Amino acid sequence: MSTPRLEVGQTAPAFTLPDADGTPTSLADLLTAHGRVVLYVYPAAMTPGCTTETVDFEGALQELREAGIGVVGVSPDPPAKLMRFRDKHGITFPLLSDPDKTMLTEWGAFGEKKNYGKTVMGVIRSTFVVESDGTISLARYNVRAKGHVAMLAKLLGVELPEPTEG
Repeated sequence: MSTPRLEVGQTAPAFTLPDADGTPTSLADLLTAHGRVVLYVYPAAMTPGCTTETVDFEGALQELREAGIGVVGVSPDPPAKLMRFRDKHGITFPLLSDPDKTMLTEWGAFGEKKNYGKTVMGVIRSTFVVESDGTISLARYNVRAKGHVAMLAKLLGVELPEPTEG
């Protein structure tokens, strides 16, 4: 049983999900606020890969916003865990909670995946770009956390500052 996936040109399925503070946030709200939105799906807050990806998005946020692009992360984590994650890492963009995985399933980001050679049901790390009219202009599934934001910025024509060694 494979999960249907979203494709470029399709209309993004509408949703309203609570953010880290429990405030309902809809796709329409995000598009109104930003015009274009990068929506990325990650399996679990506080895990190494998801932390890397989220911190990388935060690091690129100013350049993405200057290019008229908002960012939102979605995971099945409850709002309280998202709040701890946001506060620990200084995340300033919305992190949304989909504990029953309805939105994740509609977007093709929850379903069968390979994990250490076994087929399991789970969250599929994915990234989408939704245009101001609600259409999908990019849909990537099974993305790698490390280096993903830089690759995405390049695809979107957004210049990121060179990373500094710390």
